[in-house]
Amino acid sequence: MALEIAVCDEARAVREQIDRLIRQQNAGAVVTLYETGEELLASGKRYDMVFLDIRMAGRNGLETAAALRRQWDDITLIFVTGLKEYVFDAFDVGAFHYLLKPVSEEKFAEVFVRAAEKTAGKRRQASFLIRSRNRNIIIPKSRILYVESRMRKAEIHTCRETYEIYATMNALGKELGGDFYRCHRSYLVNLGHVAEFTADSIILTDGTAVFLSREKYNAFEKRYVQYLQNGGMTYVKA
Repeated sequence: MALEIAVCDEARAVREQIDRLIRQQNAGAVVTLYETGEELLASGKRYDMVFLDIRMAGRNGLETAAALRRQWDDITLIFVTGLKEYVFDAFDVGAFHYLLKPVSEEKFAEVFVRAAEKTAGKRRQASFLIRSRNRNIIIPKSRILYVESRMRKAEIHTCRETYEIYATMNALGKELGGDFYRCHRSYLVNLGHVAEFTADSIILTDGTAVFLSREKYNAFEKRYVQYLQNGGMTYVKA
């Protein structure tokens, strides 16, 4: 899967330079160039890596980074700027690195390789492999709304499609990880897609209601609060 990368800088020459340097390191990367932070945020697109200047008209790079981080906590942010004094502010928004202009090809290559390795690791942790019939499909875990057990099969309900596989709920629970909760013997829900819940049901962001065992209500409530307190994201729209 190709890396999706955004470059945001007021200066056209800098945008084109970073684009060229990226392609030297990863010819298959999909690179999109933006002149302002507003344009980048208005795209509504999730990128694997974002290269940002700090001094830009309108919303500056730090403000843009903070807004991106609120939407997608796992993106890799790299600042490319001529301003030394904002280095600590950059790391406050979780920047991976702070490159000072003019950027040398050697330094860029070093940082990019490490950033790409980190991004690949995040992808592996955030992705789920579905073996369905003759297809192997890799999807982001964030797209999974819930899993439903049906006899020896499990239905993986995503924001777009439903996949049917042979798997046990115990095995799926371990593979999907801590952002999923076994709310009923037949259901696993993605905590990031919980919109509301009652004593006996959980309403997901697409409007689907799944069963919540009454005996699991207190444990679920506690787990959901922990999820949010630990920085878990709630997806507003499925």
